[in-house]
Amino acid sequence: MKIEQIYTGCLAQGAYYIESEGEAAVIDPLREVQPYIEKAERRNAKIKYVFETHFHADFVSGHQDLAEKTGAKIVYGPTGMKLGFDALIAEDNQEFTLGKIKIKLLHTPGHTMESSCYLLYNEEGKAEAIFTGDTLFIGDVGRPDLAQKVISDLTQEKLAGHLYDSLREKIMPLADDIIVYPAHGAGSACGKNMSKETSDTLGNQKKTNYALQDMTKEEFIKELITGLTPPPAYFPQNVMMNIEGYDSIDTVMKRGINPLTPEEFEVAANETGALILDTRDPQVFAKEFIPNSVNIGIDGSFAVWVGAMIPDVKQEILVVADEGREEEVITRLARVGYDFSLGYLKGGIASWKSAGKEIDSIKSVSVEELAEIKKENPDATILDVRKKSEYDSEHVLDAENAPLDYLNDSMAQIDKDKEYYVHCAGGYRSMIFTSALRARGFDKLIDIDGGFKAIKESGKFEVSDYVCPTTLL
Repeated sequence: MKIEQIYTGCLAQGAYYIESEGEAAVIDPLREVQPYIEKAERRNAKIKYVFETHFHADFVSGHQDLAEKTGAKIVYGPTGMKLGFDALIAEDNQEFTLGKIKIKLLHTPGHTMESSCYLLYNEEGKAEAIFTGDTLFIGDVGRPDLAQKVISDLTQEKLAGHLYDSLREKIMPLADDIIVYPAHGAGSACGKNMSKETSDTLGNQKKTNYALQDMTKEEFIKELITGLTPPPAYFPQNVMMNIEGYDSIDTVMKRGINPLTPEEFEVAANETGALILDTRDPQVFAKEFIPNSVNIGIDGSFAVWVGAMIPDVKQEILVVADEGREEEVITRLARVGYDFSLGYLKGGIASWKSAGKEIDSIKSVSVEELAEIKKENPDATILDVRKKSEYDSEHVLDAENAPLDYLNDSMAQIDKDKEYYVHCAGGYRSMIFTSALRARGFDKLIDIDGGFKAIKESGKFEVSDYVCPTTLL
């Protein structure tokens, strides 16, 4: 028997490859399915099942493509949804044979109503591992508010109540030595407090996971829904793609891997209304870029911020990337449902310049330069675009908070005619913020190189620590 966790850091997502006696299954596959197929071929195995833990909101699963390419059967837990593809809708406790092992579906509604876990029994018939999807994470459980408006009329409170029952009736009675393999880890928006660890024993989770401690259902519901922030706008769209189906990844890649000369790129930008997405390093981008481009660096939390900044997954996109990374960009866009890349700038920004096309830039200052500017003009405004929780924890004294997470609200508080010095934690988010607003006519935003980390380490600015508010007596 073989169990392999295939973890994708940019999505904080775990897919799983399971094999026994030449038969294989994949749980919650990513959109690009060829690696799973090649893995099975190398091992002379046939993929028999594609097990889905639920209708994912944060990424588009590869279930449909993988089934079509291998003949595998897609399996979901009980659901009232009509799917846009063939699938086996399993019953609670239904078992599936894979070589000499068995996998039992446990229906665990709560994160979503169809959410299910898969309990694996080894060759000796002993329960060895459980693949929990978004029902149970390491240190956390799944949010109950990500898909209910799309596929259920239940409130988040009612879904949280279902999750309380699922955990206590289906998961907690299982043996302590069972290994828990969740669908996500730290960095995912599908929970609030996930661990960096990507597996653990169920026994340790019973001891350490807040959601598995002794509490009433009412206490659990309150704990689970407190502090939830609005999910990214693309989540409901990904849910529907996972339910209704989508274009083959081969079609998406063929459409996107389309090299365009500077002239063709310019025509496409002008005639289609496509968004120009520049995926280079933020500081490299700042020096020279195509006017009206938005920078979301491929080497950061790319998928998360694409989803936050581009609310419609059907938005047509033109890509600017470092040479040799174009296919990677198109693939990572497709993982979260952005299937309509029209092509990329052949030769990158160098070819654009060689063609004599217009170039824009964003001014960036070092912390040392900023300190001199503040000496000469104490009223110079520093704009902190980190999350409010980060700002509340510590920030530059007198800095204004305009979170990137809520760009439209933050934009409303900015005066187009006023200069702002913009920073985030390290420079990734601030360039997204500055480029997005520059494309909308805000041309007085200046980037602070190195972000808050550089500001704090310099010792040149007074930092305000969080002070817990007290009740006046």
